[in-house]
Formats: sequence, C-alpha cells, structure tokens
Amino acid sequence: MVGIVDVAKKANVSTATVSRVLSKPGAVRETTTQKVLQAIQDLNYQPNALARQLRRLETKTILVVVPDITNPFFSKVLRGLESVAVANGYQVLLGDTGNDVEQETGYLNILQQKKADGMVLLTARMDSQAIEEVSRCYPVVLACEYIEGSNIPTVSIDNISGARKASEYLIELGHERIGCITGPLDVVLSRDRLKGFYQAMAQCNLTVEPVLVQEGDFTFESGFNLMMKFFALGVLPTAVFAANDEMAMGAIRAVKSKGLRVPEDVSIIGFDDVRFASIFEPALTTIAQPAFEIGEHAMELLMKLINKDEVMREQVILEDQLVVRESCQKNK
Repeated sequence: MVGIVDVAKKANVSTATVSRVLSKPGAVRETTTQKVLQAIQDLNYQPNALARQLRRLETKTILVVVPDITNPFFSKVLRGLESVAVANGYQVLLGDTGNDVEQETGYLNILQQKKADGMVLLTARMDSQAIEEVSRCYPVVLACEYIEGSNIPTVSIDNISGARKASEYLIELGHERIGCITGPLDVVLSRDRLKGFYQAMAQCNLTVEPVLVQEGDFTFESGFNLMMKFFALGVLPTAVFAANDEMAMGAIRAVKSKGLRVPEDVSIIGFDDVRFASIFEPALTTIAQPAFEIGEHAMELLMKLINKDEVMREQVILEDQLVVRESCQKNK
C-alpha cells in the first residue's frame, strides 16, 4: 500500500512538505507543489482522510436537526444546507426529533462528544439555556425558528409580517369572518403567525371570534379535523388562514367532504409554499418561504463559525412572498 513516505521519496521532498501540499497548497512553492501532485498521481496515492481528521480534531460532518422530516417544507431547506456543506467538503448527518423535545436535547450530546463539527437546528423547542450553553462552546446556527433575545446566528423570515400579509389578502377580498388554524403554540413561529393574523384583523377593525381560532399541529390531519370542528360548531367562516400548507390542504379536504367548494364557499390560504401547493386541487394560495435560500444562508453562517471567521449579522431575515393561485376569491 502506497504511503506518504513513498510520495515524499518520489518527489524528493520531506513528508512534512507532502502534508502541507495536501492541507495548505498555497503555503508551498508552485514548482514543489507540482512535483508532489505528480508523484501522488503516478503512485495513485489515496490520503487517509480519517487520520487527517483525527489530527485536526475534525469530523467533516455537520449535524442538522429537523422537528419533523415528514413535513415537505424541510426538504428544500435541507437541499440548501447540503449544497453549501458539500461544496465545503462536509457531509450532513440528519437527526429527526419527531417533535420530541427530549430527543431534540439528546442531539446536543452528539456535538458535545465531538462527533460533528457543527450543528444547524431547524427547531428550537428545547430549553433555550441549554442551546445557549452549547453555542458558547461549539458552532451552532438556528434556521426557520429562533430564540427570543438570543445571540445565536439565525436565518428565518419575518413570520409575523408573512401571516399579516396572508390575512390582509383575505380581508382585501372582502372577508370579515375569518378563521385561523394555528400551529402548536409552544413553537415560536406558530405564535408569530397567530400574532400577524391578529394584527391584520385589528388594523381593519375586524373582530376575531375566539371559537374561530383553533390550535393545530402542522399536519394535514389537524387541518382536516379543525375545519370539521368549525362545521360542528356551526360557525363556518367565509375564509381561513392556516399556518402552514399541510393544514390548509387538510382544511380544503374537509370542505370538500361536506359537499362544498373552495374557494366558492370558503376561501383558504396557507403558508410555506411546499411543492404540492401548486398541484393541489384547487392550487393553493400561500405565503412562499425561500426555503432553499434559508438552508444556504444557514450553512454559510455555520462555515464561518467553524472557520472562526467574523459573522457580521447574527440574524438574517429573508423575504417571503404572497403567491396567489386558486384557493381564494372575493367574498360574495
């Protein structure tokens, strides 16, 4: 088996020079670098990546923690994260918490045991102090969710503004009796989206009926069940803002199951713009998050932390966009 000593002999340099060419080629003269690279090619030398990583105390692995891998929104975020990680020579290790806070906390141990070089959290439901403590010792970035008052680098949209935009669109269409299906209210972005809904209603002097605000869990099933609850309570709104697309699709299915139509009988707007939103029937009007870009920016921030580069902005807020399709229309 060809080793670094064989390469050094063939190139007539020291083993230290070969190591520098492999790790920091810019620190070696061009002519020497070319001799070493030619020797590597002639001998078909394969550097021992594991040994190199152990010497540098690095794993070339990034841990990404997701609250629910079945939620299609996260697939685009993950693609953005991985595109930057791979370009920088890192692989991504995925941890799915299944919305379990204890499991989320357990993933911190992987970072503390130095089995990964850094972590991107797409969820922030665990004790904020625990995340803060880990972030002081290891590279950590938050994406999508955030911790209020934290200095941990974060990439997200303005969920309050996005929800307000969605609600204002329904109001502009003439709807006044508007329902809201929220996400789980122990999650900061769910609270933000509910806050945006309330702001829009208040700005237009519209009353929010408490019974028309129901807490879901971001799943299709909860959207279906809570829309059916509106029917059961006899308080059918003319429009519904659902805090994510899956719940909006579930609500649409519930309306159809009652023999009614969307948007003719009830207008429904979602949030996220997942892939299925445009091909659902009817195509879903929604707030589009730049999911791929969120992933890209989050991983770029993490690379800076790992490389000990200066991070200029600790909070990156990206723009969302209202995407108008077929699930909303003017109130008759």
